[in-house]
Amino acid sequence: MDTTARRRANPTAWFAFWAGLAGLLLMPIPLFIGLILGGGLSLIAAVLAVIALFKGLARGGAGIAPVVFAAIFIALTWGGISIGGGTIW
Repeated sequence: MDTTARRRANPTAWFAFWAGLAGLLLMPIPLFIGLILGGGLSLIAAVLAVIALFKGLARGGAGIAPVVFAAIFIALTWGGISIGGGTIW
């Protein structure tokens, strides 16, 4: 398998990665905007990360790294929201 095909082996993992990163970056916006945008994107990223994890495990571990980073971004976003990120000015 060449590198191009291997890189595209798990596009769901990359979408979860980018959605998780966008959620983390949008979460600090005050007045509940960050809660809605960042929290919503992190929920989508969480669902996609679980799907991508199962797909990656079925393919022998292809595309697991973006899922791990997505999980880190999701945890940071939810941690930030739990201490008031996106709601407090």
